[in-house]
Amino acid sequence: MPAEKTLNDLFFDTLKDIYFAEKQVLKALPKMARAAQSEEGKAGFLQHREETQGQIERLEQVFELLGKPARGKTCEAIQGIIAEGEEIMEDYKGTAALDAGLISSAQAVEHYEIARYGTLKAWAKQLGLKDAIPLLDANLQEEIATDQKLTALGEALANAKGTQKKAS
Repeated sequence: MPAEKTLNDLFFDTLKDIYFAEKQVLKALPKMARAAQSEEGKAGFLQHREETQGQIERLEQVFELLGKPARGKTCEAIQGIIAEGEEIMEDYKGTAALDAGLISSAQAVEHYEIARYGTLKAWAKQLGLKDAIPLLDANLQEEIATDQKLTALGEALANAKGTQKKAS
């Protein structure tokens, strides 16, 4: 009979999941920056790429604390969210709606990451992984801040476009 899985196993699996996700996001952000039409959008995606690099480094520190190699585990969820974003880039290329679509894709990524980091932080507390908590919390706070910036960018974009004729 296989050994019973523990919260520790779940923590480690989820850590591998978010590690994989962050690496995928790192690859997707330059594409999104190139596709963005507004300067704020381009700058925002590039700035978040630097943050993502730092988040990956913090995750590597958590792996180190656990005495495990930093390895990702395929995350279907993030692959699906990124694929949707790529579809938007293709379908809305050159249109006024492109940036709004990019922002919505980026927010889907942020919400996924916020959920993962919130969970990992709570489990780290339960498991007594005191040194992992501030690392996970730093990533969580950055994701929350990025989500808020994206909301502001989306609202500014909607207001700027608000003068255009509404679709009937």
